[in-house]
Order: sequence, then structure tokens, then C-alpha cells
Amino acid sequence: MGDWTASLPTLTDADRRQVEAGLAEADARIRAVLHVVSTYHWGSSLTEVPEWKVVASWPVAQRRSAALAMHRTACTSSIPVALNEVLRSLADGDLPWTRSDLVWCLDVAGRGEEYDNGAHVELPAIIAARLPPAELVDLVPALAALMSELVDDYFITATSRRRAVLLVGQAIDRATGRRLPSTLLHDGDAFGPTVRAEMGTALAAPGVPELLTHCAALEKPAATAKWLRRVDELLVSTPGADEVVRAVLEAFVAHGRSLHDDSDRLVRGLVWVLSRQLDERATDLLARVTAAAAAAPRQAAGFPHAQKAAVAAIPLLAERSGEAPVRTLARLSATVRNKAVQSRVQAALARLGGLRGWSPSEVLELAVDDHGLDSGGRLRTPVGPYEATIEVTGDRARLTFARDGGPLRGVPAPVREAYGDELRQLRDLVKRVGASLVAERQRVEGLLSEERTWSHSDWSSRFLDHPITAAYGRRLVWETSTDGHRWTAGLPRRDSDGWTIADLSGRAVTGDRVRLWHPARATADEVLAWREHVLATALAQPFKQAFREVYLLTPAEELTHAYSNRFAAHILRYRQANALMRARGWQAGYLGTWDGGYDSEATKPFGGGTWRASFHHQLVENADERRYDVEFCSTDQVRFARRDGATWQPTPVVDVPPLVFSEAMRDVDLFVGVTSIATDPEWADRGEDRFHAYWHRTAGAALTQSAEVRRDALGRLLPRLTIADRLRLGDRYLHVRGTIREYRIHLGSGNILMAPDDAYLCIVPARDRTGRLHLPFDDDPMLSTILSKAIMLAADDTITDATVLRQLAR
Repeated sequence: MGDWTASLPTLTDADRRQVEAGLAEADARIRAVLHVVSTYHWGSSLTEVPEWKVVASWPVAQRRSAALAMHRTACTSSIPVALNEVLRSLADGDLPWTRSDLVWCLDVAGRGEEYDNGAHVELPAIIAARLPPAELVDLVPALAALMSELVDDYFITATSRRRAVLLVGQAIDRATGRRLPSTLLHDGDAFGPTVRAEMGTALAAPGVPELLTHCAALEKPAATAKWLRRVDELLVSTPGADEVVRAVLEAFVAHGRSLHDDSDRLVRGLVWVLSRQLDERATDLLARVTAAAAAAPRQAAGFPHAQKAAVAAIPLLAERSGEAPVRTLARLSATVRNKAVQSRVQAALARLGGLRGWSPSEVLELAVDDHGLDSGGRLRTPVGPYEATIEVTGDRARLTFARDGGPLRGVPAPVREAYGDELRQLRDLVKRVGASLVAERQRVEGLLSEERTWSHSDWSSRFLDHPITAAYGRRLVWETSTDGHRWTAGLPRRDSDGWTIADLSGRAVTGDRVRLWHPARATADEVLAWREHVLATALAQPFKQAFREVYLLTPAEELTHAYSNRFAAHILRYRQANALMRARGWQAGYLGTWDGGYDSEATKPFGGGTWRASFHHQLVENADERRYDVEFCSTDQVRFARRDGATWQPTPVVDVPPLVFSEAMRDVDLFVGVTSIATDPEWADRGEDRFHAYWHRTAGAALTQSAEVRRDALGRLLPRLTIADRLRLGDRYLHVRGTIREYRIHLGSGNILMAPDDAYLCIVPARDRTGRLHLPFDDDPMLSTILSKAIMLAADDTITDATVLRQLAR
């Protein structure tokens, strides 16, 4: 029984008999009609078939009794068809409803069952909306409690719930004389009560309730011309309405949490009202509302705080001038994980770029926020007698303090005690700078799949003098040219005349065009030379560039033509694989044991958004049928499509640009190489026979392209190790000579075999076991794993772990 039933008055026996008089006969009569009309196809509306017309000719008393009988049926039993439209049709018109009818209906609904079609509240909501206010006064507590229950009931279909909430709310408002409708800013979330408490008087001002009601009634993301004309009429006739709209939206930005669906609809309408205001202040607020609506909880990244509002606000923001729309949309393109919202962000960026004459990629480039940092990546701020410095170091932002020019360790106690607000603002800025660094690293790496060039001045300002992007641009290899045909590679170097490019010999290279260097466009000798240079100079590149894998089209892929099967038929640890896909910017639906959940397609744009790669994968059902979580998935085809306006056209792999193909296949290789069960050092002890053959086949398989690059990196790193005389690099394995045994570490899976019988050795290495050895990149965890295992096994006589020693002694 719902909590609202405790507030219901008790019907007298006489009132109950009056309500229930004739119900048995009415029930039989209406069931006879339903028996006939339900023989129609399930997709037909029961109340629109010819046989239903006889019901419209019944006397009002018969229709009233039939409606009450069907209400009891809807609350006490489950029948093959939903009774929502039947109840609405029976209750249509001027029927003689009484207060006793409403109390009886509420009592039956409270004692009965609740179904997801919401039929149990159809009739009481209709009756409540039609009774005179005087007959509703003592029922307000019960109706208010019912409405609170309904707004939180996500099991009832949205349409039925909204209709019932609207009718019950109208009844409450008529009985209480409230100016602001109960259905607006209700207690279904914390946002509604907060706004009511802070803005109660302003919300009830003449004309404001009508404007808010109109906003909440917007059904679709795009407002119609008729809807907008009514908005303009309400704004003209309601003094101060503009400021009320802005105040509610400011409260939403400050709320910073998810909204109830009804509040989301209201904010969506308010966004359209705000769009009628063209000043810079309105643009700034629209940008902040868009960002707040598209934001999502950390634990549910695919569920924005206000998806309806976000979908409406994003295209409106793209039409505005100024820097705020560019920065906001660019940031969302890197952070939003919801596919519906992300697709609108991409379309909005394309629209914005078209209006300003920029490509979508250039839009993102020009939108990078500098957060007030200087070109060296620093921001110094006085905090009382101290100086706070926010500085970009590597790919992170740090906050430090100094006094009288002397650096301090940590945050001084007086700052925490006396300058708490300033400290919070500084820490928040550090977080925002860090988020920009993460997004910018991903964006700059994505440029490797594009054929873009920059003028020397644009390259300098956007990649070397920008405090965020410079953290990456200054550590990358670039190419310059004067004619667009002959390109010379080099690293950025600041000379007296500004930034230049220095080649391998240190000679400054002149050119008016610059592009990002990619090994796919270089000769083998040039690639090897840059790899040696990166290691020799201890250059820590932000991502693999000199050592980047290159994936060329194979004869097998030319034969399949439409897709690539290069990475098909692998078994991956699903949760890890899905997380890695999302971290690399791929969008993918979750696999699960529900309809449509047995296969998924991960997608990611390449080539500046003009190309899209799709990586297909399927659920692998658990051997234990009682388990419903997804532990493994199997890999399938990689396909490509080219943007054609708002759609994607499937494209054969032979027609995909080499850089797009290589970068997409590199990501898929990463998914397989990191999350395959063949890389699990504990897998051999699990004894799952169904994957046994795959594990053994893959654990020692021929090296993939990423493993080949790893082998090349090891070949350059091993001579620098103190244990170099105990190591030998083979085609597939790193051979390690220990004191107790000799070992082979597979360069792809990292699995270890021991001589003389190739017995498997299971070692789960601790992190960071490579000491001070400089690694040329940090986005290949397997390289660190192999090195840490080699260092351990070369000194196997010092191992103290009992589980490892037992394996060595076998």
C-alpha cells in the first residue's frame, strides 16, 4: 500500500454501496466488448475499432460504472492488454463523478497492484482533475503524496506518468489556489525544492507560472515557430521574465547534479527562451548551461545530468558568436560519453566551423582554454604573504607555494586556515588545467590520422606558445616544407628569431608550411634514426611517435575488401577492454544478456571527423549459466565509413586513407594486445578448457605490429641495462639467463617459459620495477612488464616469493 493511502478519508458503507452499485453488470458488459475488440491485431488501438463505437452510445451512468469496473480490474489483475486508453475513453465527457468515486478509486489503487503501464492511476487522475475545488480540499495531502510517489516511479511508462502527474497536480493547484503549478520544480530531485525555496516569490509573479508551464510543455528538442511566438508574447507581457529565466538556469548550473525527467524538460524549454536573448551575458550562460547539462556522474559517464536540455542547447550554442561556444563545444567533444549527445556535439562543431570558415579539427584547436597561464605554462597568484604557482609539468598541473622567493613543501597551514576560498579556487583551477591537458593530449594524438598542415606562425602560436598544447607540441617531431612536396623532419627549437625546426644534425630547417611527422610517411632509415635520437637524448614523447606502429593493408584485407579480419577471433577480458576503448575515445554500447546486448560496435572518428572506424565484438556467454555478468568478449571485423553530410557511407578498406587505416588498426591492436586472456599471467592455472587452445596459440604467436615495435625498442634499451650480458633478443622472445634457470619471455603476451622443458612460469610483476631506465614512451604497459620480468629473472637466486620459488623448483 502506498504511503499516500494513509491520508485518505474512510468511505462510509453507504457511500461505498453507492459507488459500487451496478459494477458487476457494467463489468460483464464492458468485458464482452473487450472480448470482441481484443481479437484485432495487437498493434490496433482498442478504442478505434468499429465495435468500440457502441460504448460511446451508452448512457453516462453506464460508462461511469464501466470505468470504475475497469479501474478495479487494472488494479487487481493483469490482463493481456493495457487498459489506459480504455479507461480514458470510458471517462471521456461530462460524467457525474463524485468525491466518493475519487476516494474509492484511490483506495482500490492503494490496495491493488501497480503495473508499468500506469493504468491504476488513469481514472483517479481524471476524476481529480474534474471535481470542484471544494470537494478536493481535504484530499490534498493524499493527492500530494500520490504525486510525490508518481514522480519517483520510473517503472511506469513516461507518457502515462506525466499525464497522471499533470492531472493530479492541476487538482492540487485548484484546491489550494497555488500560482506556481505543483508539477513544476517538484520534489522528484533536489533541484526543484531548492529553486522553489530560493525564488518562491519571483516564480509566482504574474505571467511567470504561465511562461514556466509553456517551457515544460515543449515536447521535442527543436521548438516550433508557433511555440516560439508564444514565448515572445509571454516575455513581452511579463516584466522581469528574462531575469527569472536566467536565475533558474543559474541555479541549474550551480546544482551540478542529475535532474528528474520533468525538470530536464523544463530546463530544455528555458534554454530556448534564453536563446531569444542575444547579448554576450546570455551566450556565456548558455555555454555554462550546456556544459552542466552534458556533464555526467563519474560512475555513470553515459548518462548526462540533463540529456534533453543538452540536446537542445548544443545546436543553439553553435549559432552564437564569441569564444565561449567554441571552448565549450570543444571541451564536450573530448569528455562526453553519451552517443546521442556526442553526435550533436560533432554536428554543432561542424556547423560552428562552417559559420566561421573553420574545419571541425581547427575548431577544436582554436578552442583550447589557456586558463590564464602564460606561454611557459605558469600562473602566479598572491595569497596573503605567500605566492601560489600553478605550473604545467610534463602532462600534469601542479600547485606550489613560496614565500619571499623561497619554495615551500605542501600547502602552508596559514593558507588552509585563513584563505580557504582562495585555496579551493586554486585547486579547482588545477583540476581544470589537468582536464584540459588530458583532452589536449588525446586531440593532438588524433592529428596523426589527419593530412593537415599549418603555416609557420599558426604552428608556433597553437602548438609551441600555447600553455596547454605546448606541453605536447614541443616534444613531438614535425616536418616543414616550402613547396609542399619535399618535407624535412625535426624537433622544435627556440632561436633568437622565434621557433624553428632543427633536424637530426641540429641544423635549423626553413619552411613556411608545417605538419606533424608520422612514420608511415617516412623511410625506414629515417624512422630508425629518430628512434635512436629519442633514446639518446632521453626525450620523453607524450605518446608513441618515433616508435609508433604502422599498419599497412594486407593482401587478405584486399581480398575481403569491405572489412578487416586481422584482429578477429580473440578472447578479451570484457570490462578491461570496454574501459580501454572508452579511454581511447571509442563509443561502444555495453554487452549483456538482454535483447540486443549480445553484440556491440565500438566506433571512433578519424581523419578530423571525416572517417569512422567500427570494431565489432560479441559477448562470450559464461560457462556457469547462473552468472549474468559479462566476463569475456570475442573480437570480429573492423569496418570503415566516410562522412556524407549527416550520414556515414560504408567504404572498402582499400579506399581508406593510409593514416586513417593505420591509426584505427593501431587502437584495435592495443585492445587485443592489452586485454586478451593470452596476456593474463594467471590464466594457465584457471583450467577453463574452452579457451585453453586459444590461450596457448596466442601466448606464443607471431608478433603483431605493436609487438614488433616493442622488439625494436627493447633492442635499443637492453644494451643500457646492467644485466645486458644475461639477455638475448630473439625473433619472438627475450631470452634471460638466470642463476637457477634460463627463461624465454614472449614479446607479445609477456608470458614466460622455462628451460629445459618450456614449463610455464606465472609471475604477476609489481609496478615500476624498471628503475631509472628511460623509456621512450609510456603508453605500452607490456614493455615495462617485460623489462621488470627480465630484471627479476636475471637475479632469480634472490627471489623470495614462495609461489615463484615453488614453480622454479618443479
